[in-house]
Amino acid sequence: MDFKKIIGEFPPAFVVFLVALPLCLGVAVASDATPLAGLVAGIVGGIVVGALSGSSLSVSGPAAGLTAIVSMYIGMLPSYEMFLVAVIIAGILQVVAGYLKAGVIGNYIPNAVIKGMLAAIGLTLIFKQLPHLLGYDKDYEGDESFFQPDGENTITELISSLNYFAPTAVFIGLVSLLILIYFQKSRLKNLKIFQYFPPALIVVLLAVLVNNLVGKYWPQYLLTNDHLVNLPVFERKLDLIFSLPRPDWSAIANLNMWKAAITIACVASIETLLSIEAIDKLDPQKRITPSNRELKAQGVGNLVSGLLGGLPLTSVIVRSSANVMAGAKSKLSTILHGCLLLLSVLLIPEWINLIPLSVLAAILILTGFKLCSPAIIRAYYKKGFLQFTPFVITIVAIFFTDLLVGILIGCCVGLLFVLMSNFKSAVSVTKDGDNYLIRLRGQVSYLNKPLLKAQLEKIPDSASVLIDGTKTDFIDPDVVEIMNDFIMNADLRNVKIYIKRDQGNQKEIFIDFHKRVTE
Repeated sequence: MDFKKIIGEFPPAFVVFLVALPLCLGVAVASDATPLAGLVAGIVGGIVVGALSGSSLSVSGPAAGLTAIVSMYIGMLPSYEMFLVAVIIAGILQVVAGYLKAGVIGNYIPNAVIKGMLAAIGLTLIFKQLPHLLGYDKDYEGDESFFQPDGENTITELISSLNYFAPTAVFIGLVSLLILIYFQKSRLKNLKIFQYFPPALIVVLLAVLVNNLVGKYWPQYLLTNDHLVNLPVFERKLDLIFSLPRPDWSAIANLNMWKAAITIACVASIETLLSIEAIDKLDPQKRITPSNRELKAQGVGNLVSGLLGGLPLTSVIVRSSANVMAGAKSKLSTILHGCLLLLSVLLIPEWINLIPLSVLAAILILTGFKLCSPAIIRAYYKKGFLQFTPFVITIVAIFFTDLLVGILIGCCVGLLFVLMSNFKSAVSVTKDGDNYLIRLRGQVSYLNKPLLKAQLEKIPDSASVLIDGTKTDFIDPDVVEIMNDFIMNADLRNVKIYIKRDQGNQKEIFIDFHKRVTE
């Protein structure tokens, strides 16, 4: 392996590591599992899935979108060890789905919905991380849902955080954010040293230094455990290995285990397909991820994670976006981030636990702003009503619900607008005095029937009508019947009808038209 390439991928890997670390811990806590279970899933997602995936930029790990499902089934099953069997079975189901070419589902998600999802994730990141920037760390890292289990929601949580203002956290967060923005705007980012020594590492080291100085000179303002990363610390490294739970295979006879496995496989696969579609849109090189290979890679990842005692995992849009924004070029960044997670747990957990959460919030807020910048919104506004509306509805739906529910709403709206777009383009009517041109294009489906019927009813007596069907691939039988009815009554109204079609490609769709039609 090219050592220079490894060094070049280290900066984005470090940024993703900083983002993934608290998210792994937070998702595990929210799922009613041990923090170690989230870390295992993050490590497996980075190293195993990273190596097997066909995506150059996607990053996998425990996902906030699965927390409610995981928490429910952990409580429903007799033990966590039985839940691990569900994770393993879910992985096997995903591998099977990959071989059955189920990844094609991702191709049917409208682009406006995918772009809306990215912008919504950015907006959610900003609102969810602002409380952490202010020093209010009650809500777990990685939460994406608008309505929270503690009775708060995204907006009220932000308002409540103003009552728990932590001066040191705010200072560290704001200074870190300003430094990161400065690096983005200045020419310093082009200096070679910063290609190997990422700005994120600089602000993290400064944050640790500032908090230690505050503790020395103003101890009353020191950020303590609740405001810092909280990795599990083991006196002996072997204790970590022995503490990993093992699957309880007696769960095979438990119906709830099978329900959990099928649910996790379906939800994790959908979230993965959504994520890789979104990341491919962000990829500067516009590479396309093979979706079926991704399902297989995710399946193997869940299989390994379950065997090692970890949570289920998916491709995660937050980590993947941070990877792209940090300048990753290849999957090596993903694998390195998994290695960094592993090393942090094994070798330096005490050092990692010195990092304030507010500096990590600054990194995530900047990532969120890049995903939902005004320039992106303006660009979609210029695309017109049919593109901008589903884009905005997807953003609103995700922000006020959660990722999966919002995407479902966005997809429904997006497909509706796609149908509307096709509906309008499939049938067009042009008028010049008493002369009418009815042009049929592409797929003239049953959905075009009301529009065509209404347009035909507007044609007055003694008019001339040219029906141009040279650009059609298919006309629904119901539409053909409406045309036939119109043609059969044409003589009674003194309406002259002509049909234009491609003589070199006679289409059967015209043979049902009345004999009296002049071709």
